[in-house]
Amino acid sequence: MKQFKHLLIMRHAKSSWKKSGTNDHDRPLNKRGKRDAPRMGELLIEKKRVPELILSSTATRARSTASLVAEGADYDGVVELDDNLYHPSVSNCIEVLRKLYYNYASILLVAHNPGMEELLLHFTGQYHFFPTATIAFVKLPLSSWRDLTMQTKGKLKNIWKPKDFA
Repeated sequence: MKQFKHLLIMRHAKSSWKKSGTNDHDRPLNKRGKRDAPRMGELLIEKKRVPELILSSTATRARSTASLVAEGADYDGVVELDDNLYHPSVSNCIEVLRKLYYNYASILLVAHNPGMEELLLHFTGQYHFFPTATIAFVKLPLSSWRDLTMQTKGKLKNIWKPKDFA
């Protein structure tokens, strides 16, 4: 029987550009971002897709998104942070997933565009516009994350955008 891993690919929620002196890494979420992120966590409960692990970029807006999604999803694990997820390439994302010690069945990856759109396109061959706080659910034919390569292809099972659940 073929085994599968579930990858939830999420772009961070809407961030603020208000403080002119703030560098990109330190930008916080704005009001809409703080509203959308926990709603997307609640959606993961509704869709029975609460992950076993949440991985996030170290950027403030991604960390805040991951924490608020975790709260909304009643996720009781830790949110793991990785510098390699700050404006990542597809190969950066694959490396982060490959080096996981534990073989989680499902992972939520919270990072930035264009990397999240590119990751979805890479795994599924399908391009989708990724507004902030969007989550794509991809099923990958893997028994272990260590088996993930640039050649791995998966199937897009669903894509959820905050505006669809407002």
